[in-house]
Amino acid sequence: MSGRQVNAWAAPLLWLSLLLLLALGGDWLEPLLRWSEPDARRVLYPQADLLTLLVRHVQVVAIASGLAVVIGVGAAILVTRPGGRDFLPLVAQFASMGQTFPPVAVLALAVPVLGFGTWPIIVALLLYGLLPIVRNTLAGLEGVDPAVQEAARGMGMGGAQRLWQVELPLAAPVILAGIRTSVTVNIATAALGATVGASNLGAPIIAGIVNNNTAYILQGALMIGLLALVVDSVFARLLPARQ
Repeated sequence: MSGRQVNAWAAPLLWLSLLLLLALGGDWLEPLLRWSEPDARRVLYPQADLLTLLVRHVQVVAIASGLAVVIGVGAAILVTRPGGRDFLPLVAQFASMGQTFPPVAVLALAVPVLGFGTWPIIVALLLYGLLPIVRNTLAGLEGVDPAVQEAARGMGMGGAQRLWQVELPLAAPVILAGIRTSVTVNIATAALGATVGASNLGAPIIAGIVNNNTAYILQGALMIGLLALVVDSVFARLLPARQ
């Protein structure tokens, strides 16, 4: 690995190191947080291990984002094929509706059906994350040069071959940019799951609001922010490699 490649990964590694430092930090964190709540009896979040909450937060975002990628990219591919173009406006409108519908409202509607816990926030994140993925996949596929498509046909490629060997590779940077936006936004939105019993990094924030403890809020907010920076900087490193 060259020096330039090492420097390119410096930012993700820095944010990851800070994130793990907070997650694994013990009593040494107390003096750093005490300034925000000098009169509080406790400033370290006591209900759960922060590393455990981090892992659960990542799991929820990964499941929701994975489903959003499969559904969003798959739907966009289907409606850009000759037999599915009639459904393109419907898919675009559905994806837009998913993001304009407030996640809190989705949680309120999902809890009676799915119960309290992780599944309601997964559903909310799935709907909320579809729009940038669908929109960018449509833009990427529709942006493939027709001359390139015609050249692929001239080489004897069928529809499936053109999709996997020509269209998707050329559209990959645009698609990846949509996934990047979706995942980064969902990392922050996932904190709302703590309001319906999901165990993630939103728990310290909610506990801090309920107990009027700024130190708890800072622990949750800083870890969510650092996690978003880790993921976003990793995508930033991956995007140029595909352009």
